[in-house]
Amino acid sequence: MTHPHPRAVLWDMDGTLVDTEPHWMAAETPLVESFGGTWSHEQALQLVGLGLEDAARIFQAAGVRMSVPEIIDSLTDDVLASLAAGGVPFRPGARELLMALREAGIPTALVTMSMRRMATSIVDLLDFDAFDLIVAGDDVERPKPFPDPYLKAAELLGVDISDTVAIEDSPNGVRSAVAAGCTVIGVPNLVSLAGTGTSVILETLANVGVADVARMHAERGLHAGHVA
Repeated sequence: MTHPHPRAVLWDMDGTLVDTEPHWMAAETPLVESFGGTWSHEQALQLVGLGLEDAARIFQAAGVRMSVPEIIDSLTDDVLASLAAGGVPFRPGARELLMALREAGIPTALVTMSMRRMATSIVDLLDFDAFDLIVAGDDVERPKPFPDPYLKAAELLGVDISDTVAIEDSPNGVRSAVAAGCTVIGVPNLVSLAGTGTSVILETLANVGVADVARMHAERGLHAGHVA
């Protein structure tokens, strides 16, 4: 039975905690074009929340003549350089809620399909102790939308997955968290979350506090598809 208060809150990174999706998209187009291909905004949207290895194979199919690890490294380097130049763009309310959860003593984990070196680079830019652990794309064999990343985070934290809340922005991420058994707070960014099974959909995390997260967890499943 789901505990009325979450024992941990599990955060997606790209598009949820930080608005890095435009940086990824900006790196993808020149990569494909450098091999004589074309890359549309619609194609880029299909990759939101997808594991980097799966995304790399899509780039190979689009004509990028590089290995999967080379594609991942190239994109990660470009995104990190872009963030270093422009700063980390937190999504509205995300930093404040994360800080409030930490102050309340609720364990938190970052569950991202970005490589660990990128995740740690983002976390290192935070000016507070934000996460108990990181589960990154290179830490699991099966990426989102499989449940493995969230199951691993709960296991490492020593909590029952049904007692956790996941915060996600993408359909693949939501499906991963739902399949794992989390209460899922969906905060759509570039792609709609309609029909993904998320427990609740919020337009923004601005002004969302610890008590709100606890309430949504306690009411799990009662407001699926509701926009706050």
